[in-house]
Amino acid sequence: MNEIIFFGQNELPILIKNEPNKITKPIQFKFENENENENENENENENENENENEKQIKQISSSSLSTIFLFENGKAIEYLNENDSNQNPEKIQIENIQKVTVGYQNEAILTIEGNVFAKGRDINPNNPNKFINISSLIEDKNDRIIGDISSGYQSIYLLTSNQNIYGIGSNQYGQLGFDSKTLEKTENPILMMKNVSKIFSGNSSKYIFLLNSNQELFGCGYNYFGQLGLGESIKKRKIQKLTKIQNIPKGKIIDIQSGFFHSIMLIENENENPKRKLYSCGNRYYNGLGNDKNNYEFTEIKSSLFEENDNILDFSVGNQHTLILTSKSKLIGFGRNGVGQLGTGDIKYQLIPIQIELPKLRFNENIYNYHISCGYDNSFLYYSPPSFSNLEEDLIKLFERKEFCNISFKTESGEIIEAHKLILKYRLNQNQNENQIENQIEKLKEIISNKSIKESNQIFEMIYSNNSKINPKLYSEIKEIINSNERIEETMKRIYLNENENEKDFIIERKEKQYKFPKLILIMRSELYRGMFLSVTEDTSNKVTDYSELSNEAFEILEYWIYSNQIKDEIQITQEILNEIQIGIDYFQLNQTNPNLFDLLIKKFNNQQELKEKTKQTKQEKCLIF
Repeated sequence: MNEIIFFGQNELPILIKNEPNKITKPIQFKFENENENENENENENENENENENEKQIKQISSSSLSTIFLFENGKAIEYLNENDSNQNPEKIQIENIQKVTVGYQNEAILTIEGNVFAKGRDINPNNPNKFINISSLIEDKNDRIIGDISSGYQSIYLLTSNQNIYGIGSNQYGQLGFDSKTLEKTENPILMMKNVSKIFSGNSSKYIFLLNSNQELFGCGYNYFGQLGLGESIKKRKIQKLTKIQNIPKGKIIDIQSGFFHSIMLIENENENPKRKLYSCGNRYYNGLGNDKNNYEFTEIKSSLFEENDNILDFSVGNQHTLILTSKSKLIGFGRNGVGQLGTGDIKYQLIPIQIELPKLRFNENIYNYHISCGYDNSFLYYSPPSFSNLEEDLIKLFERKEFCNISFKTESGEIIEAHKLILKYRLNQNQNENQIENQIEKLKEIISNKSIKESNQIFEMIYSNNSKINPKLYSEIKEIINSNERIEETMKRIYLNENENEKDFIIERKEKQYKFPKLILIMRSELYRGMFLSVTEDTSNKVTDYSELSNEAFEILEYWIYSNQIKDEIQITQEILNEIQIGIDYFQLNQTNPNLFDLLIKKFNNQQELKEKTKQTKQEKCLIF
């Protein structure tokens, strides 16, 4: 059952009934007719009976145009913000959705396959209410797999799997990084920047932030109130070229969210307490920055409400207000409050942080699973437990039971891969007839028989993790036999909950320190442990490996990679670490999927060496001058 708490401008009268136009205190609401199926004919197909509104919420995105509710089953419904009591939701006719964004007069949908569908006046002028595939409009056909999206003021941004950022829509304020006189708007995605790791925007912001792989921050667009954090000396109304932002607070940038007049940055520093802090820039008169003066550079938001050992879990920025959720179940807010979007019970503006009284939360013990979403002039707090389908983010803890690992697949060159029967059963398109399941398994065997060991491992990784982006080309070959209705996480939960708690993790011990890895992650990442855990001759459930050859730095790189398939931005690479990593890759027999760990480290090493050389050269030039 979902738990959704709402306050602010009531633009959802069909959902939030018998409530005023301005809801100044947080209230709980349910989806319409959420129990209407309880007495339905039991003989009907369960999937057809199930009310889509009862699905678990994954994300809520709202702005002046509409509000979209995304569910864990990959489907979404949309409410147009019309203040109409007869307003009816519309099911979005797009499957396998993994993220939604609603901006000012636009919407964007990202699918699991990496496609982006969008609509809006500046996206599709001829039919602004129709979704079109804007990722297919990217000129470079090899750059059409999208990993992330963000919406802003009449513009949408696409981050590709190759770490390139594209923009589409309005460029009225230079928010696409080009001179607005030369390029007023575009109906085709244009390349803005390469080597981008994250994009940050807001549902009503006329500007954007981009973070590259070296943790360098760039921005462009509307800056009349200093909301780009470029400093007091730069008061240009338009920054029409991506500009590097200096004087960034120390630490790792976790997120930046933008309003119309202000920006809020979340920084994480492991050596501080609390380790997460917020910084703001912009103009205080319009929305509050968490303090009582203008900030033209990112400045820490200080308040006694931010206690030690109370970390920031989530935050969200609306048009002119900000909300923050902490690990001690505090909801904190500041900014404009003219329609009750701060939930304080009144409509007084708040320039400094104030705690908001919440109704009793049903899942309060799981506060880490609550999320905030600020709309244009309203706010949502909702419960969304972690998905078991995304290994990269949620680190699934699943013990591989040997009795289920009993289907053998032979690759093109004759290697044998053991597969998990129970997961295959739920991931393959299935009917009631067991023979038809076996037929699908035979089709999968035929596909594997024509693949290399590397490609076969990638196919099973896609099946296990439900992540088609590992290799979209291979996914296109198996998608017809993969079940899109049954989410793999449900199977994993059932297995996980029935297992002995002490047998879910595998321990690697080194230099008197123990590292716990969920077994499924090791199976998916490492050929060494895949063979070890799937062995039918040796019981390794309690085995502890002493692996002390690597330095701490090298082992931590491998550990982070095994969990996340990424490398940390701030690590420093040396030739010694590169040598050790190569040994570690060979030892673990890591699956070399795209991206390749060693290639990324080499690239990072070369970039760091180039930067050191430039710094050294600059110092030498200064010495010659003096």
